[in-house]
Amino acid sequence: MRRPLARTLEIRTSPHLLGGWSVPRIMFNVVAALAPAALFAVWAFGVAAAAVLLTATLSCLAAEHLACRAAGRPTTIGDGSAAVTGLLLGLSLPPSLPLWMAAFGGSVAILVGKLLFGGLGRNPFNPALVARAILQATFPVPMTTWIAPFAADRFSALPGSLLAPPFLQPAADAATAATPLALWKFERVATATGDLAFGRIGGSAGETGAILLLAGAAYLVARNLMSWRIPLAILATVAAASGALHLADPARHASPAFMLLSGGLLLGALFMATDTVTAPVSRAGGWVYGLLIGVLIVVIRSWAGMAEGVMYAILIGNAVAPHLDVLLAPRVFGTRRRGAAA
Repeated sequence: MRRPLARTLEIRTSPHLLGGWSVPRIMFNVVAALAPAALFAVWAFGVAAAAVLLTATLSCLAAEHLACRAAGRPTTIGDGSAAVTGLLLGLSLPPSLPLWMAAFGGSVAILVGKLLFGGLGRNPFNPALVARAILQATFPVPMTTWIAPFAADRFSALPGSLLAPPFLQPAADAATAATPLALWKFERVATATGDLAFGRIGGSAGETGAILLLAGAAYLVARNLMSWRIPLAILATVAAASGALHLADPARHASPAFMLLSGGLLLGALFMATDTVTAPVSRAGGWVYGLLIGVLIVVIRSWAGMAEGVMYAILIGNAVAPHLDVLLAPRVFGTRRRGAAA
């Protein structure tokens, strides 16, 4: 009598090698890469930044858990993707944003930016940026109100707007500060490169840790968890385009160092544009994708009515990414590209 097999024999197509990188493990490494910048934001802005980061992250986790339960499916918060979305959203928000708005943004990121399209791996746009765009359009004043970093009472007092009741006009805080991009855009006041690099500026929580964001991205690249081509293409394009404009008219256009270190460029280029779900898969597509985003950032910052353009540039890049993969797909060996002469 033939004995039954002790294990099930699975027959699959190639490739047959497994990398061993599960989704939770990848997301844990992304959180670890973002943690230094998040901690620096708390050090710079105090309890307010900690509250916004925590609220955005917890609201993403709660929205995903409740949505899974409502659909009768097991919860998926264990894969870590909701936590990464919440952390990225929190880093892109002003530290003085009312907490109910941060919670609303976290719910929108998961329900609209992610689950509406079918969940992890099916969303065409970065969920954190979808939420930020909706918050920007819905609450423009709180989303462009910034507090000064390193205030003496940042660990003992909260901004007046942070605990504002829902749907009421939040009280303006006395210690507000313009972002470097706004100062240059509307007043032609430049910010020192050292202040930009070491976070002595106002802005979103993730705009202050430039060096730490670069270190976190280098960690992910070293572990082969991030495509270095996309951020390199974005940053090189911004540097080249802004450098050419600065040489032509330095009184009107900021220097490349200012453009690279100010605003949400590093956070967006390193951790949002590189999202493997919403970015192109092909190498050529990645280069063109980064080039497109970089050009859009410079155009919006230089000529649009708003000071910052990273969010819209990446969302437009997300929309174009699938088409880039189709147009720039690598040629299979032994075949011709479509339309090529026989």
